[in-house]
Amino acid sequence: MSEERATRRAGLGMMLLFWVLFLGGGAWYFHDYLEAQRNPNAHLADVSIGEGEPLVLERNRAGHFVATGRINGEPVEFLLDTGATYVAVPAELAERLGLESTGSAWFNTANGRVRGELTVLDKVSLGGFTAREVRGSISPGLAGDAALLGMSFLGRFDIEIRDGRMVLRPPQRS
Repeated sequence: MSEERATRRAGLGMMLLFWVLFLGGGAWYFHDYLEAQRNPNAHLADVSIGEGEPLVLERNRAGHFVATGRINGEPVEFLLDTGATYVAVPAELAERLGLESTGSAWFNTANGRVRGELTVLDKVSLGGFTAREVRGSISPGLAGDAALLGMSFLGRFDIEIRDGRMVLRPPQRS
């Protein structure tokens, strides 16, 4: 009788282990799937494209262009914003990156007029496209760790938006 009970316990333990692993694997897969839907361009932080090649970004499910790039060598998630003048960095992220203020200014945002600090980013890169001495702002009103990648970076490249894609190209030289 005790051998039969031990066999049942072992079988029950194996069944429980199977379901724990199955549900854990499913949750892990689903998390990765949702993350890829939110930031379909996350791989760009470590990608380098060839000389003169275009950089193609995909829209996320919400219709935004989100991509992972780097500020001063540190990985940063960007929300590409052609309506933003500068690369706008949340105050907490700016502190973590060691950004220093070069003065203050007023900014007109979707949430109204706010005061922020100006800064200069030594190096900003996205998918192999790099710009040095990029004007930026430290924005205390921005929440989270995502920075707005504005025209102080994007304006250095040719931009085309079509069919859910944004294509950045090196500027055409005349």
